[in-house]
Amino acid sequence: MRIRISPTWFGRKPSAASPPKDRSRLRVGIPKVLNIWTTHQFWVGFLKALGVSSENIVFSSDTSEEQNREFGKGRGTVDCCYPVKCMSGHYGELIFGQKKKIDILFSPMIFSLPSVLRGHVVDTATCSRVMAGPENTKAGFLKERDVFAENGIAYASPFVCLGDRHMAAEQLHTALKDVFDLDLEETKRAVQAGYDALDNFEAKARGRSREILAWCAEHSKPCILILARPYHMDTGIGHEIEGELQAHGYPILWLQYLPADDDLMNWLFAEDLRNGYIKHPLDISDVWTSSYSSNTNEILWGAKVAARCPWITCVIRLSSYECGMDQPTYTPTQKIVEATGTLFFKFGDLDATKPTGSIRIRVETIVHYLAKYSQDMIRKKLALLSPAGPFPVTPPGELCEAQHIPQRQTQ
Repeated sequence: MRIRISPTWFGRKPSAASPPKDRSRLRVGIPKVLNIWTTHQFWVGFLKALGVSSENIVFSSDTSEEQNREFGKGRGTVDCCYPVKCMSGHYGELIFGQKKKIDILFSPMIFSLPSVLRGHVVDTATCSRVMAGPENTKAGFLKERDVFAENGIAYASPFVCLGDRHMAAEQLHTALKDVFDLDLEETKRAVQAGYDALDNFEAKARGRSREILAWCAEHSKPCILILARPYHMDTGIGHEIEGELQAHGYPILWLQYLPADDDLMNWLFAEDLRNGYIKHPLDISDVWTSSYSSNTNEILWGAKVAARCPWITCVIRLSSYECGMDQPTYTPTQKIVEATGTLFFKFGDLDATKPTGSIRIRVETIVHYLAKYSQDMIRKKLALLSPAGPFPVTPPGELCEAQHIPQRQTQ
C-alpha cells in the first residue's frame, strides 16, 4: 500500500499515519538542482543513516530541454532565475518519469552552506531565490490540484542551515519527524553521518585538485579554473564548456574544490599577509567587504587564488541569465584575475538554448591564447613568489607539441 502523507514543513503534521520505522523500502527522489550539486553527499549519507537503501535514493537526471518540455510545461513560476525555473522539469521527472514510483519527493531549502571560507567571512548564506526554489516549484504542482497526493507522494522540503552545523539536526528533526517517524537522537546521528560523507568527499576532491597542481608544477603545464555556481556543473545549464576545454588537453579545476592547504595558501598569499592586507589566506575583506553570500565569497576568493597561482593561466567565468547575485561581481572578479596577466573569459547569460557553435568558436579562441601565453605567465607568476614553494617546480619552457592547438581550417 502506497504511503500518502501531506507536505510537512516547519513541523506541520501530516493528515495520515506516519510511515513505519522500517525505511529500507521507501523510495526517496531528490531533484538534482541548485546547491544539491555540492551537498548531495550529505543527503545521501543522511538518508542512508536513517535506513533508506542506496538503490532507493533516486536523483533526477541533468537538466535538458526534453525534460523541461515533457515534465515542466505549464508548471513554471514567476521567478526569472533560469536554474530555478528548471526545477519543475526535475520534479516532473521524479513524479511521472520513474519506472518504479517514489514515495517521498525530498527537496531541501538550504539557507546556508558549508564553506572552506567559513569563519573568515561574515556568513555563507545561499541566494534567497535558490533557497526558496523548492517552495516556488511546489506551488506549480498545487495550483490546479495536488499532484503529489494524486500520485501518493509525500513532499518534504526541510529548511536547513547546513553551514551552521549545530543547528542542522534540530531543523531537520522538526521538519522530517513526521515524514520519516524520527526521534531527535537518530536525527543527530544521521546528520553527523551526512557531514562525514560530505567532508570525506570534499577532502578527496580537494586532494585531487592539489595533485593536478603538483603535476602542472612538475611538468610546467597550465590548467584552467572554472569560477561558477554549483549548478553550472549541470550539463544542461553549464553546457559542458569545461569538457570542451579539457578535450584540448588542459586540466580543469572547479572553484568549489580548490585545495586550501596551509602550505599552498601561505605560499600564494605570503606578501599580502606580510603587508597586512589580509589576516588569513581565506580572508577576502581586501576585495569584498559584504561577504554574506557563500557562492559569491568563493568566486572572489577563487579569483584571488587564480591571480597568484602560477599554473592557473586561464579563468573561465560562468553565469546564468540575469543573475542578480553575480552581476555586482563581474568587474571585481575580472580585475583581480587580470592584475597578474592571467587570462579571463566570461560566458554570461547562459540560458536554455545550447549555443553549440558559438561555444566551439570561443573555445578555439581560448586554447589559442593558452598555447601562446601560458609559459610566459607561469614564469612571471613564479617570479613573484618565494622559491620555497609546496611543489617541485620545473622551470617553464616551450610548450610540448601536444599542447599546440592547430588553427581551424578556413575555406
